[in-house]
Amino acid sequence: MNTSVENENGEWFNALPRSGGVYDLVSAAQTKADTGERLRAVTALGKSDDPRAVRPLMDLLDDADPEVRLSATTALGLLKSGRPVDSLIGRLRDAGERRVTREQAAVALSAIRSTGALRGLREFVADEYEDASLRSFAGGLLRSTGSL
Repeated sequence: MNTSVENENGEWFNALPRSGGVYDLVSAAQTKADTGERLRAVTALGKSDDPRAVRPLMDLLDDADPEVRLSATTALGLLKSGRPVDSLIGRLRDAGERRVTREQAAVALSAIRSTGALRGLREFVADEYEDASLRSFAGGLLRSTGSL
């Protein structure tokens, strides 16, 4: 017996239902007008331990609202997935981003602890053109993981 989870176009993921649970949280995080509701949804996504939350949270790293970007950065650190490593490194290196968000990106990368995350932190710490105190902060995180 040959069983397949793919629909006729081979797109099994797109054929899954998009209601309830994590999908309601994703919708709230992306579309609610009230910042408080959005932040609560982002926080819940981070605590969900659901891999389906990673991609929407990565998208929120570029949100216009700095509080949503900070919350998404924190949430991704809680999920500890390797998928957002490049996006988190980008957030860490964004000199136009608020310092607290850049610090949280470093915390998230140290929590993920993948080879790419730790390499990104090491490269950041070694970059003389980056903010010295932020480099020191990231260096402390690396030392605490035994990776520096």
